[in-house]
Amino acid sequence: MAEVAATRTHEELRQVMKHYLARLDPDGPEPDPTEGRSLTFVKHADGSVSGRFELDAVGGEKLQTAIESIVQANRPAGDTRTRAQQSADALVQLCDNALAAGGLPILRTHKPHVVVRVDLEDLIDPTAAAPGAAQTGFGTIISAARARWLACDGGISRIVIGPDGEVLDYGRRQRVSPPPLRRALEARDRGCVFTGCHAPAHWCDVHHLVHWIDGGQTDLENCALLCERHHTKIHHGFRIERQPDGRWRTYRPDGTEILILPRITEEPERSRAG
Repeated sequence: MAEVAATRTHEELRQVMKHYLARLDPDGPEPDPTEGRSLTFVKHADGSVSGRFELDAVGGEKLQTAIESIVQANRPAGDTRTRAQQSADALVQLCDNALAAGGLPILRTHKPHVVVRVDLEDLIDPTAAAPGAAQTGFGTIISAARARWLACDGGISRIVIGPDGEVLDYGRRQRVSPPPLRRALEARDRGCVFTGCHAPAHWCDVHHLVHWIDGGQTDLENCALLCERHHTKIHHGFRIERQPDGRWRTYRPDGTEILILPRITEEPERSRAG
């Protein structure tokens, strides 16, 4: 052990120690990996969430494999995110994909989905500045602007409440982007239209260029596919625009266009006869 500790790396020492300890009791029972697993969340005052998890070796490998698959599949040109930011975005995208697939367990006859409650006046007013205008299903308070972003590719249910809090009318749920439009967008856009991004279509939300609540039509001309990360960017000052030739352009909040320049390769030096 002393020789290994003096001549090998910390990681190798850890593996050797584990190997020797396992050999001391080769006939011992295999521990139940689920007994040591834990996952806890802490919600902060602004609605953000921190967490801590403990996983066994196999469970951890599954998590890392799932996260890494999305990290490696979504490496847009010009990406300046840190590794930690890439992993966090991948985790959110993983949840997005699972919720959109519709294969998660049914909860009281309903498929699990993100719920947001917002007053109609706050939803339709693009100048609404109140940060606490909407509330999610888990009690987080968000702005009306973020509620409009979530409504881009969601379903809307109208509930009319009387002055004493009683429900007067519970309108039928209406899907903002119907399945036929979704199929048409997938055929046209093929994936996220944000410049430099190659996220596949099944990762993407349907985004309204002119929001439907502001009178924007839910049709091919007014919609585009955006992955979760770039959909968020568009609702924070970035802008996309479709050209007459069908190409998409992306603009930063300051109005400058995001351009992906072709890679320049140097020509090999020609040998001179002499």
